[in-house]
Amino acid sequence: MDLVTILRVILLVLVAIGLAGLLVKRNLIMKIIAMDIMNTGVISLFVLAAWRRGKAPFTTDLSIPLASADPVPQAVIVTAIVIGFSILSLLVVYVMDLSRYFHTLDTERIQKKWHR
Repeated sequence: MDLVTILRVILLVLVAIGLAGLLVKRNLIMKIIAMDIMNTGVISLFVLAAWRRGKAPFTTDLSIPLASADPVPQAVIVTAIVIGFSILSLLVVYVMDLSRYFHTLDTERIQKKWHR
């Protein structure tokens, strides 16, 4: 196996670990961490998919004739990183608010208190 295949497998395992953490964990902070792990794995998979051997990153110096990479996937990845950070920040604020109101971070206890 070559290096790219090994990296793909590692990143897919990282995404699977994040998904399993979202499904299994009951603590809201652990769910947020699992979601961030999954987000990091997905973004890394996109970076790996956009990578091409022998192509340089996009440069502004057009006098040097280099085979450069497409800048569109780079812009999409930067946007995905910013959106992921924004979602993470909002989730932390919502969990802080939930913990103040329900005095717990356990999802089952929150559901029981919610239905009272």
